[in-house]
Amino acid sequence: MTLAPPAGSKSIAEILDEARTRLDRLGPLATDAAIRDGAILIDIRPAAQRAEHGRIPGALIIERNVLEWRLDPRSDARLPFANSYDLAVIITCQEGYTSSLAAAALQDLGLHRATDLDGGFRAWKEAGLPTTN
Repeated sequence: MTLAPPAGSKSIAEILDEARTRLDRLGPLATDAAIRDGAILIDIRPAAQRAEHGRIPGALIIERNVLEWRLDPRSDARLPFANSYDLAVIITCQEGYTSSLAAAALQDLGLHRATDLDGGFRAWKEAGLPTTN
């Protein structure tokens, strides 16, 4: 039996589409160039995914459940470098879905340059860019 969705609710596909309309998503090569220009790459994948698939060297690990607290310049739990709304951050997950939602959430906090790696870690690895185990 399928229930009718509540009035005003959105599907996850709609939420994802809306989030991505706000992002200037970067492919793997553009992400690599942005990192070399000073952007911070943040890997939000759980430890089990990083252990199974590998990591991007130099990516900062901040799991999804604490991301906003660590990067909001107003938060008492922010990381020391998260003191500007002009911070260039690129979020990555495994395939580029959760990262889009996370980057949009950071934009909601005022981090207007937040975006994500289109295709996530998988796309990075397929592009032949460096990874570690």
